Amino acid sequence: MDLDAAEKICDACIALIERVPEPMCQVCGVPLQVADQACSQWCRACAESPPHFGRARAVARYRPGVSEDVQVVPSIIRRHKYGRDQSLSHALAQCLGESLPLNGEDYDLVIPVPLHRRRLRWRGFNQAALLGVAVARKIDCVLDVMTLARIRDTPPQTWQDSAQRRQNVRGAFAVTRPQLIANRSLLLVDDVMTTGATLNECARTLLAAGARKVDVFTLARAV
Repeated sequence: MDLDAAEKICDACIALIERVPEPMCQVCGVPLQVADQACSQWCRACAESPPHFGRARAVARYRPGVSEDVQVVPSIIRRHKYGRDQSLSHALAQCLGESLPLNGEDYDLVIPVPLHRRRLRWRGFNQAALLGVAVARKIDCVLDVMTLARIRDTPPQTWQDSAQRRQNVRGAFAVTRPQLIANRSLLLVDDVMTTGATLNECARTLLAAGARKVDVFTLARAV
């Protein structure tokens, strides 16, 4: 997919963005299987081990194993993050569309998933923070990029299974200004949700520091 000099996405590519299909789990947002639909509005994983966040929603579907070059949002995310092209944040903001699959009035703060300072120095920007700017503007909410910090530089999780990812991020985050989130409703923002291990650990950390609730929003959801 080619973008013009202004890093805008054409209408044809916007139309190709694959949405997460309904019905979906009311917690994690994954499409429900037939067996799940018969007994619950929750997927089996959330029913057996509820996550710390209240619910997670995403704009687009990401299909692991399918070439990212034929998936509009994952393709831009990959070039943004690993090509270290900060200008593509404008294209990702365009992928948000006219409205988000959540009610912006439910939240007091938008909090992006932080990068460790080593990763931030290498990349030059935090892609979640740039997305958080667009999300906060769209729902008219305050953006906070300082209160949640990544205190441990964790190895990449690409080839790790769910259990390994949970262990990898355990204790990786800290709240630096708990008074700012005490009894407040937070929207945690990241670019992609795969197993949800990182987002769940962030939510656990924020709730332990006094947040009233934490929901999750990502551009893409691996399903």
